Amino acid sequence: MQELAAKLTILRTTLESAGLAAIRLRGVDWFAWATAGGSSAVLTTSERGVAEVLVTADEALVVCDAIEADRIAAEELPPGLRLWSYPWAAPSLREAFIAGHTAAGAVASDRPEPGERPLPPALTAARWSLHPAEVERYRELGRDAAAAMTAVLHAASPTWTGHQLAGASAGALWTRGITPALVLVGDARRLPLHRHPTPSRDALGDRAMLVFCARRHGLYANLTRIVYFRPPTPAERDVLDAVAEVEADALDACRPGTALAGIFAVMVASYARTGHPGAEAFHHQGGPCGYLAREAIATPDLAAPLAPNGAVAWNPSLPGAKIEDTIVVGDSGLEILTVDPAWPMRQVRGRARPDVLVR
Repeated sequence: MQELAAKLTILRTTLESAGLAAIRLRGVDWFAWATAGGSSAVLTTSERGVAEVLVTADEALVVCDAIEADRIAAEELPPGLRLWSYPWAAPSLREAFIAGHTAAGAVASDRPEPGERPLPPALTAARWSLHPAEVERYRELGRDAAAAMTAVLHAASPTWTGHQLAGASAGALWTRGITPALVLVGDARRLPLHRHPTPSRDALGDRAMLVFCARRHGLYANLTRIVYFRPPTPAERDVLDAVAEVEADALDACRPGTALAGIFAVMVASYARTGHPGAEAFHHQGGPCGYLAREAIATPDLAAPLAPNGAVAWNPSLPGAKIEDTIVVGDSGLEILTVDPAWPMRQVRGRARPDVLVR
């Protein structure tokens, strides 16, 4: 209830400051944010859900058709949000209902339709700062997603195909109530070639990389791990060490209020310092996350700052190596969320960071 009240205050402050009569939140991401972790997703590949949140100065309610109404009311809504439904074949009734609540005033939406405005930037920025209840849900998600990855990579075999590893990963995530929004698998042949290796029919061979963007309660846990079925060579260790150094420089620079462009510049310099100048050109380096796998991607000219109590996932990479975890950036420091005690770790500048799993 405290989280819902805080978010309604943010939304109504936005209404007043922007001169709006209503805000309509149609996306799966914004629905989860506004409902304190509820889900409007049915088709998992759709960014737009089967219900929306309508907020005016006087009311806050969820609108959906009759197909979804009972389930959403019973399973997805916190106390304090009323649901209004309409016959699925009569969307005009929905629009008439909403028009009656807006009195022909201005309406903003995350997915604006003709005649509507986009959300004010201040509201989008506010989503980057996590409520304490969101951080707690994120902690649980991070632990579960990391445990799923550990379990799968401990079970994997060099003879598995990328499809098999991806399938086992999806099963491990769904078993924990997590949606596998993204699963990437880099096998021994393709890992050095592609930064985003989608699963293939190739056998894993003597090493593999696994990447998750794992969603629960609307939040995304992003993490990458690498397994070797032999000891890494000295040259491979050098590349893994370089990637860890680039990430360490980025993490050292992470403080609330720091511009994303500034952290990107730190990473560019770090690639050069570790002997890989220009490597940033071959893969984005990450950025803030939360209700999207990336709320924004750091670029040389993105002045947006890291939010207080916001989440971030950097993912520096080189051919055959990548490192990634989901981390909350608070005033008192960094909290790494995607941690499993069963995964091998090593110290990098005083932080416990994931090592490769050698089996």
